[in-house]
Amino acid sequence: MALLDKSIADLAQALRDGRTCAEEIAGEVLDSQARYGRALGAYVTFDAARVLREARAADKALKAGCAAGPLHGIPVSVKDLFGVAGYPTYAGTPRALPAEWTREGTVVRALRRQMAVVTGKTHTVEFAFGGIGTNIHWLTPRNPWGGSAHRIPGGSSSGAGVSLGQGSALIAIGSDTGGSIRLPASFTGSVGLKITIGRWAIDGAVPLSPSMDTPGPLARTVADAAYAFGALDPAHGDAMAFAAEIARTELSGVRLGICEEFMWEDLDPGIGAAARRALAEATRKGAKLVRIKLPEFKAAYELHLKGSVLSVEFKQFLDDKLPEWKATLAPIIQRRVEDGGAIPGVEYVRRLAFCRDASASANARLGEVDAIVMPTSPLSPPTVGEVAKVDDYVRLNRRSFRYTCPGNLLGLCALSIPVGLDAAGMPVGLQLVSRSFSEERLLAVGGALERALGNARQRLGRPPLGKLAR
Repeated sequence: MALLDKSIADLAQALRDGRTCAEEIAGEVLDSQARYGRALGAYVTFDAARVLREARAADKALKAGCAAGPLHGIPVSVKDLFGVAGYPTYAGTPRALPAEWTREGTVVRALRRQMAVVTGKTHTVEFAFGGIGTNIHWLTPRNPWGGSAHRIPGGSSSGAGVSLGQGSALIAIGSDTGGSIRLPASFTGSVGLKITIGRWAIDGAVPLSPSMDTPGPLARTVADAAYAFGALDPAHGDAMAFAAEIARTELSGVRLGICEEFMWEDLDPGIGAAARRALAEATRKGAKLVRIKLPEFKAAYELHLKGSVLSVEFKQFLDDKLPEWKATLAPIIQRRVEDGGAIPGVEYVRRLAFCRDASASANARLGEVDAIVMPTSPLSPPTVGEVAKVDDYVRLNRRSFRYTCPGNLLGLCALSIPVGLDAAGMPVGLQLVSRSFSEERLLAVGGALERALGNARQRLGRPPLGKLAR
């Protein structure tokens, strides 16, 4: 078995036992990037020499008897919205942002303290403003499952899932404001965790909407995502112990909420069937499906279509911090910024009040179940050509985040796990949404589902990368 096919927990243990070394793992990262990097385009910045330097430093520390943390020597990609010292930050724009945006925030500093190996900065939609994943200033990363077709990778963390799919990272740090971790996870057959707003600090990242921005991990499996959460969450730190604890959760007795209204509608061919097959398997293995009403979900989506608070906050940020970057905004981004400027202050306050009140109501309803379940997105990843026209982009972008953006507006936590392929042969994500600050239970339930149903490799197979290799 290749090193990068192992779980993060197994690799971390092998590093500490001396059965492998960080430089050997980095060698596989570099080989993957050499084979698929040009074709898939996950990274805006990739520095092979730096990857090796960081790996050798991690090995040197281990030989001296110093294991810096659970992610010591583990390859991690970082979305090009986060400052990483020594790398420029473009935030999806055509030129590097001022030096202040290269300063490392809480999440990246945690990676550094643990001597994780940063493999590079992954592509993002311009200023993270979009769920499709395209960017007119840079080549759009290629979905590893698209074969010869250039299908979108999902956004706004557009390179994150691709870096996992091509095998150049085991964890991909992204951000989620309306679905920007869960959508690329769903579209690329990965696992994506949306953290409750405020649980993890978002400092050191270019903001889109301070009211809704959340950092978080994408990984290949729920087990790996749980390990990453245990390593980075301030309430934990012992990733091995956390992963072992939640692995004891059995599927028997887990209550999964089903809300047929709104959450299972407007699905592309094969998406609903794949998600329902997974749930049927889960019920045969002990999970209980519970009918539930959650009107706040639809109301939140309808508010988002009006502009919610995101576009207002982003316009304020650009006006105050990066006014010179407004001139190069892509037309679709410019349009959304203008929409934000048209929202009166009193309406902005009213929408914040809706989010607060609807969050309290939704959290109360979710107390009946461990999580509600639905497809992560109703959209099968289209080709880049199918979203090239502005009107087509707007229509498909709105559909893409139908089931993800309500979780941000309502302040909930959520997890997307791969459960099958749709009629086009593209990955289908099943989204679990839970109450605020219940990530531990959410990951425990997601892990129980993964063990009962199989992980991405077992359910989906491998992406068709052979023809893309150099």
